[in-house]
Amino acid sequence: MLKRQLLMVDGYNMIGAWPELVNLKNQDKLADARDALLFELSNYAKFKNIKIIVVFDAQLVPGIQQEYEEYNVTVVFTKTDETADTYIEREASKLINVKTLVTVATSDLAEQWLIFSRGALRKSAYELFRDVEESQQEIKKEIIATRYKQYSRNVPWSLEEIERLERLRDQLSN
Repeated sequence: MLKRQLLMVDGYNMIGAWPELVNLKNQDKLADARDALLFELSNYAKFKNIKIIVVFDAQLVPGIQQEYEEYNVTVVFTKTDETADTYIEREASKLINVKTLVTVATSDLAEQWLIFSRGALRKSAYELFRDVEESQQEIKKEIIATRYKQYSRNVPWSLEEIERLERLRDQLSN
């Protein structure tokens, strides 16, 4: 029996580490950075068939404590005096069981060790960023392969030739 996969993400930790999100944050577009993170993680969750909970500290958005679904990702804003780390530690401990594998994404080393000692796996912001990028590439390959299957009867090129043509097209359009 496969374990259910659950990824808990320290949202502001990712925003402070992922290049595109750092740029948005530096332009005082924190809401846009949060939205972009949720969108990217949503695609990742669907592709990997995992549940994702993204936790944001209420310190940057005071008085907003809430939990809701956005892009099929659970979004949590903590209580005013609660950090994302505290929330993640408490909830991950409750969720870890025989049927659920919990992974926590944060670059906070103390948090990584604490969560690991409680039975969760850990992933740094950079590792999650790389995983999301790799899944985007895999999604593109699957789209190309599906397209190739649909048109293979009418197209004389191999899948590799089609990929080269698409890369060339993309380079020329930029």
